[in-house]
Amino acid sequence: QVRLVESGGGLVQAGGSLRVSCEASGRDFSSYAVAWFRVAPGKEREFVAAINWRGTYYADSVRGRFTISRDTAKDTVYVQMNSLKPEDTAIYYCAADYLNTGTGAGEYAYWGQGTQVTVSS
Repeated sequence: QVRLVESGGGLVQAGGSLRVSCEASGRDFSSYAVAWFRVAPGKEREFVAAINWRGTYYADSVRGRFTISRDTAKDTVYVQMNSLKPEDTAIYYCAADYLNTGTGAGEYAYWGQGTQVTVSS
């Protein structure tokens, strides 16, 4: 079992930065792939970024602005979000699965409760 807790969301002006965190509890978390998804008002859930043993992956909409990383000592995965836009406003969820290499939401078994990111124009 893996429990995920997101933090770091908030309100920021367009062009600003935020870092969201996903802290995990559970053994051998370093072997888990972690992905971030977001749900914007009135929109479907979409993939944002992922990190696994093969590398890092990004949605086209965030590539070059967001950076995903992990601190294995802290069992935490981060997404540094720069040059934020109003369209980045969403609830951001982290998800994890053992040795997964995909970017589809259905491929991830464990989910956090989400953290709200609001970007004002």
